[in-house]
Amino acid sequence: MESVRKMAVSGTFYPASCQKLKAMFQTFNRKFEALEISPKTRKIVPNAVIVPHAGYIFSGYTANFAYRFLAPTKARRFIVIGPSHHVYFKGISGSFFEQFQTPCGNLAIDTPYLFALAKRFNIGFIPQAHAKEHSTEVQMPFLQHYFPKRKVIELIYGNVSVETLMNIITALLQDRENAVIISSDLSHFHPLKEAEAIDRNCLLGVQNLDYNRLQRCEACGELGIKAMVLAAKPLKLHSKLLDYRTSAAETGDKQSVVGYMSAMFYIP
Repeated sequence: MESVRKMAVSGTFYPASCQKLKAMFQTFNRKFEALEISPKTRKIVPNAVIVPHAGYIFSGYTANFAYRFLAPTKARRFIVIGPSHHVYFKGISGSFFEQFQTPCGNLAIDTPYLFALAKRFNIGFIPQAHAKEHSTEVQMPFLQHYFPKRKVIELIYGNVSVETLMNIITALLQDRENAVIISSDLSHFHPLKEAEAIDRNCLLGVQNLDYNRLQRCEACGELGIKAMVLAAKPLKLHSKLLDYRTSAAETGDKQSVVGYMSAMFYIP
């Protein structure tokens, strides 16, 4: 077993410099602190979140929104679940390494827990699936920033059923020592108005835990979103949308945009 899951997209999706990374988080948090959020909402500590995975200049603020709510959690480990963008395979691959590299220091991977999870749910190890995957990697600097002493697990899914992923998420969240992070962007490369109309299906599907509405959702991590929504009901979790925006907010290009959402799932 290799010891470190190395960074692949530092310097492109997020800063390779720890100092620059911290400065970016400070910027995100200044914007967050300026928001008018009700005291009741601010007290929510989620069991799971949905976060985007584009470059931080596009979706970092939206992702950080969810991590700010997650920050008070007492969870001991964070399971990051994202789609494979580069390698086709069947099933789910776990990162059987000992540490996950970030610009500000490595995170410990909970390999004993992963081995137990893999045995229970037939999770494999496809090394090439982890070599360049950004959907999961871009979450790790956030986790290192907010939870530097806690453990992580990276799960990348390929061709797998929504029921299989739902069963894993359900089992993970039945353990109060776990927090689950579902990684997904929304629609890709539509004109702004069209993108917003498509993304509305995703937003309402998550907000109302409406699986049927998600059938009209277009997202690269659509399977993860659907599995999370299906798992929420038996776990008696409520959902709340946190932020939505498109790449047009940063680029000004309204002809071809990508949508980004963050949301949280919690016990009321």
